Amino acid sequence: MKKGSDPFSARLAHKRGPTPFSFRRYSWRVTSTSVLRALLGGSLIGLAVTLALLSHGRVAGISGMLGRVLDGDGGRTFRIPFLIALVAVGAIAAAVTPASFGAPVRGAAVLAVAGVLVGVGTTLGNGCTSGHGVCGISRFSLRSVVATMTFMLAGGITVAIAGAHG
Repeated sequence: MKKGSDPFSARLAHKRGPTPFSFRRYSWRVTSTSVLRALLGGSLIGLAVTLALLSHGRVAGISGMLGRVLDGDGGRTFRIPFLIALVAVGAIAAAVTPASFGAPVRGAAVLAVAGVLVGVGTTLGNGCTSGHGVCGISRFSLRSVVATMTFMLAGGITVAIAGAHG
């Protein structure tokens, strides 16, 4: 059977345009490689969170970890190496497979403002998606479920607004 010739794909072809998923200028394809990368990345995040909790008794919430390092609030022997490793792994991944990251969709000034807004949001939400979404939900925290739903809703609204004006 030719790719995309099954009845299900034919019924959806007129609705979705040239790619399976698209939002104005953003489009991507779900492939076995992208699924495997997501599974590998998620597994590594889960492993890191589990190791942090079991070996140090600490939740691996990145915003809280960074905030405590900047405030000088104890636990630096765990937090600083964890944050350095986080940045180092990202740099290594970017060097090994730069095509995985793609080109930035916005300029440096917009990204800087977005970073500040994320920082304000994590302060108001008392944590970020790594703390609430990965660690909190896995510990069955209702507060983390609500926080993560709020993050996702705000992210979706932001993408819709940015896409409409981009």
